[in-house]
Amino acid sequence: MVSPSSTPEQMPAQGRAETPIAFIQAIAAAYTQRGMRIDDALKRAQIEPKLLKKNSARVTAMQMELVSGIAMQELDDEGLGWFSRRLPWGSYGMLVRASLTSPTLGVALNRWCRHHGLLTDDIRLSLSERNGIATLQLDEVLDLGVFREFCVVSVLRNALGVACWLTDSRIPLTATHLRFAPPAHADSYRVLFDGPTHFNAPANCLQFDAGYLALPVRRDEAALQQMLQRALLLTVRPYRRDRLLVEKVRQTLAQHPEHSRNADDLAAWLNMSARTLHRQLKEEGASLQELKDAVRRDVAMAQLQRTSRPLKQVAEAAGFQNEKSFIRAFKSWTGTSPEAFRQQQLR
Repeated sequence: MVSPSSTPEQMPAQGRAETPIAFIQAIAAAYTQRGMRIDDALKRAQIEPKLLKKNSARVTAMQMELVSGIAMQELDDEGLGWFSRRLPWGSYGMLVRASLTSPTLGVALNRWCRHHGLLTDDIRLSLSERNGIATLQLDEVLDLGVFREFCVVSVLRNALGVACWLTDSRIPLTATHLRFAPPAHADSYRVLFDGPTHFNAPANCLQFDAGYLALPVRRDEAALQQMLQRALLLTVRPYRRDRLLVEKVRQTLAQHPEHSRNADDLAAWLNMSARTLHRQLKEEGASLQELKDAVRRDVAMAQLQRTSRPLKQVAEAAGFQNEKSFIRAFKSWTGTSPEAFRQQQLR
């Protein structure tokens, strides 16, 4: 996990308890490995010590964030005992900084994977792309022992959280594959990873639409300093904003105008419901009508600038049913008529 610059102050154990106690048990094992006791960390995170003996117990995301942050500082190990050598305080923050200047998410994740290998060679991270699907893979080089599940889940969730933060975009997963057998708390994986989770898989990996790899990195050093105040939220909180959706809608409206007649047709083409389409666009701060207007305006202007086609054909190319409605819309966009705009471009 990316380390915070300071541990959050003690807060009430708010929210639904859905994080498996198995992860707290793994942190306790790291304390034991160092000859230390976890009791104070549990108290500060408001976790009853007796829960460690109850394998079916759950804790809240806030409790998980608190105890993880405390343990990282007390153990001086952001790996929480996972690896054969400690990852000193600030290690994962350094990885984020190394990826911050990347032009796109694809470059950033490749850097992340490469630099992670400088921290430890107990696991190996890699990014690949095939048939429109990006795969972020974690290979276990050494036996992770009792830390296996906690390590694999945490590293993959953290990498996803960093990817979302760098692009300021929700990145929905198409699938999660894990090499280990389904644990007793397998039902909690519906919260840990969206999309289907497959156990006993050939490899540990996350898969998502490769289109996200082309998204630009939107963060800078100032944003990084602010994020590090509560960096563990990258692993805890799912992103809602989905920037790729807006780009997909733009491309569909421009390249497949036959699917832009109404929201139902467009949503079906994008494999979602019209309600979901409107909701996710609203979360992104956009609307379908605004995107339609923007694409139609761009198409119309390009047609008027580069061709001598009659207005009726330009209107059809821009997705209008008749020339009259096109002229009215064009005047509202530019303050001038299509013919006047074309004449201006010829001067």
